[in-house]
Amino acid sequence: MPWVQEVAPINTTIGTRQNTRVANALSAEDSSVRLQAALAVGSNPDPGFLEPLVERCAVEPDFFVRDMLSWALTRLPPEITLPRIRQELDSERTQARGQALHTLSKIGDKGAWAWITRDLLHDADDEVARTAWRVAVVLVPEDEQEGLAEELVTQLGRGDRDVRLSLSRALVDLGEVTEPALERAAANPDPEVATHARATELLRQNPETGFDAAIDEAKRVVTLGPEGAAAAEAAAAAAAPGVAQTAQTAQTAETAKAAEIADC
Repeated sequence: MPWVQEVAPINTTIGTRQNTRVANALSAEDSSVRLQAALAVGSNPDPGFLEPLVERCAVEPDFFVRDMLSWALTRLPPEITLPRIRQELDSERTQARGQALHTLSKIGDKGAWAWITRDLLHDADDEVARTAWRVAVVLVPEDEQEGLAEELVTQLGRGDRDVRLSLSRALVDLGEVTEPALERAAANPDPEVATHARATELLRQNPETGFDAAIDEAKRVVTLGPEGAAAAEAAAAAAAPGVAQTAQTAQTAETAKAAEIADC
């Protein structure tokens, strides 16, 4: 593409006219042109493109282009990039908040932990909240992990399967500090919250279980109660121990495999 040649190499001495060309390419109708523009900017980082990159992140509809925009931002000096990204966390535009969080996860600066506020962890938009959960787990200091776990469990039972899976993954990634909070949530009178909490604890103890299998098991325990579920399992095993165990193992493996494929 002719314009790609025009923008390389990019440096701080670039004229306004050429900057304008690249900025226009970042908003071109063709997504492949936008992708190439973001790649060119990232390959030849220039602080002069900070604002066009951030602004485009807030409105870019293509996932791959957004990811390239975030990559280009990581190539700029963090001392100028981070303060500008922080502003986006307070934006009224949903995508601006979400992409700013995503970019923070790519930069990985632990100093940004303080910017992951309770409002972001509870954001009304599921995608923003999911990203905030993931970034929080990456950035949280060790001595604040327990507090983060307490905050995250308040979101148990929220959203559809994908949202709940994201929250479970975040809690599992936090490790053992989540156990007390999950144990309390498992006794919640809301069956959706209790089921999600129990399923997450099952995944924490055995990550290979598979999310859907963990949910099914948790539902059974919540419905029958721990003692009732144990009695039902014992009765099934006594009736046909070999068949029951084989069927359960096969079903768990199949469900875990399907969940893994779906999450890719």
